[in-house]
Amino acid sequence: MKPDKPAPASHRAWVREAVRRIDADFQRSSDTHLIPVALPGFAGISLYLKDESSHPTGSLKHRLARSLFLHALCNGWLHEHSTVVEASSGSTAISEAYFSRLLGLAFVAVMPRSTSAEKIAAIEFQGGRCHLVDDPTTIYAESQRLADELGGHYMDQFTYAERATDWRANNNIAESIFAQMRLEPFPVPAWLVSSAGTGGTLATLGRYVRYCRHETLVCGADAERSVFFDHYLARDAGLRIEQGSRIEGIGRPRVEASFIPDVLDAMVKVPDLWSLGAMHALSRRLGRPVGGSTGTNLVAALACARQMRERAESGAIVALLCDGGQRYSRTYHDAAWLQAQGLACEHEAAAVDAWLSHGQVPAALLAAWRLAGDLS
Repeated sequence: MKPDKPAPASHRAWVREAVRRIDADFQRSSDTHLIPVALPGFAGISLYLKDESSHPTGSLKHRLARSLFLHALCNGWLHEHSTVVEASSGSTAISEAYFSRLLGLAFVAVMPRSTSAEKIAAIEFQGGRCHLVDDPTTIYAESQRLADELGGHYMDQFTYAERATDWRANNNIAESIFAQMRLEPFPVPAWLVSSAGTGGTLATLGRYVRYCRHETLVCGADAERSVFFDHYLARDAGLRIEQGSRIEGIGRPRVEASFIPDVLDAMVKVPDLWSLGAMHALSRRLGRPVGGSTGTNLVAALACARQMRERAESGAIVALLCDGGQRYSRTYHDAAWLQAQGLACEHEAAAVDAWLSHGQVPAALLAAWRLAGDLS
């Protein structure tokens, strides 16, 4: 049953206060770090990781959640009695639960039952409730059903991610990267690399470099069980698969409205074993665990470095470190779990480590990955 609508004057006052709280939260937060990663095997090429794990909610999705809430508030979609509902594989839900609590709103996350226990605990810590489904492809319809039933608002990150984000400026992730690169040897990166969950971050990166007239190219990294890469090739918005992605936070079983292929210069489809192998290799080099999507991004970044070296080009590559690996301590960072899932990746991790050191792409990866656009 829908709650009664507040009086117009009272609603406007509540929205003003809600926006103030979100802006104040932003003012209390510093920017995320840009971490250089040595590439001994790629002379003249620098790699940096934009470390989004240092946000208050621990992932890249903190930026998205802030934008989605401001978008919904300024469109008049939220009021002080709203229940916020979101379809998520976990990280966006953690961030939206944080902002819901900040505004005193109830929050329900609709997620696949396979979502890591650590993510579920993080959502509940923020005061959210988790509604788990067996079939990952049903999260959209179930979210809308719950929102209707509760008289709430379905935030729908997959539709609104690219339009809620101010891609021209306002300290979006692209503007932040270029500001942090100003004193580096190559201040304008040759490549920006990000994986796709909603596609909103890639849309922001691609639009921003065009708006600022940079020569930077943008590469999208896709997971094994996902339709984004094939949509990039065929522009078929009707593509569907029946399986959910095994790399949490990225890859989708359908083409999402926020994925804009025309702003991308290239894409790499990374097999899951190699995403997780790269994750482990990078975690060892950084001395702390990272998530699976960061491994996907690393493989795509090294594909860009490989092409630059073949063309005798120097320059910088910036890839996203999407979240920390602590959320996956019982899954991606648990050897027994990996073995049980058929994802044991010790060989791939060693091969990626050697690739970083010597610059030679593993032959098994050459036979398994897919490249498109400027990398093909």
